[in-house]
Amino acid sequence: MAGHDGTPIPLSIIHRNDIKLDGSSPCILEGYGAYGISFTPEFDPKFSVASRGVVVAVVHVRGGSEKGEAWYRAGYKATKPNTWKDFISAAEYLVAKGYTSLMRLTGRGTSAGGVLISRAITERPDLFAAGVVNVGVANALRVEFSPNGPVNTPEFGTVKDPAEAQALYEMDGLAHVQPGVRYPAVLGVAGWNDPRVSAWETGKFVAAVQQASTSGRPALLLVNYDNGHFTEEKSVTFRNFANQYAFALWQAGHKDFQPLESRKN
Repeated sequence: MAGHDGTPIPLSIIHRNDIKLDGSSPCILEGYGAYGISFTPEFDPKFSVASRGVVVAVVHVRGGSEKGEAWYRAGYKATKPNTWKDFISAAEYLVAKGYTSLMRLTGRGTSAGGVLISRAITERPDLFAAGVVNVGVANALRVEFSPNGPVNTPEFGTVKDPAEAQALYEMDGLAHVQPGVRYPAVLGVAGWNDPRVSAWETGKFVAAVQQASTSGRPALLLVNYDNGHFTEEKSVTFRNFANQYAFALWQAGHKDFQPLESRKN
């Protein structure tokens, strides 16, 4: 698929072979795009949701290293907007090709991918039914003032440098929440003991969307008190991701994930 500037962007799509490309399928679109980390093929239990007729897509945005060092540098500091614009382009492609539709698409970003998802839904709120900000950087202007912030200034930049401060403003999802906008549903997930991304980042973003949105869709904060950024305890991990995917599919209208009261009507 082509990005906003015509650059070819790799997009991996997983789905059952019997789905109809008529826009009726829910879709969960994942992205990251930071630190030169690439999405590579692996077994992931979360993707088993595809067996329920859900389209799972992973877009290899700039900021990763799928195409080498230049790909990383093309989504870094001043060029960081390419990261969420590539994500938006992938969302548009999935809708245009009938894999999903506007009311059935959820975007999801984790950790540094919080920049990607918070800016995607603030720049194009009309594209998504829901957004999941999972232990995500959603207040980039304040990152370096968090306990883990100083070591990440080489990746994101510092407010002490005027050019980098402007780039941080562009990355900051919180700073781009505007009143009176019909935002998608938002689930922010934070780890109370998270040493990498402080819980207040996700909390501030969710609170801003709650205050500003006119869509009537929920903006919720889920705080995991029994883990940090991640955890090795599998029962905690599975419950955490099950909650995120259930929220996404609830908002996307998947019949198996609606409240019991709705199913009876």
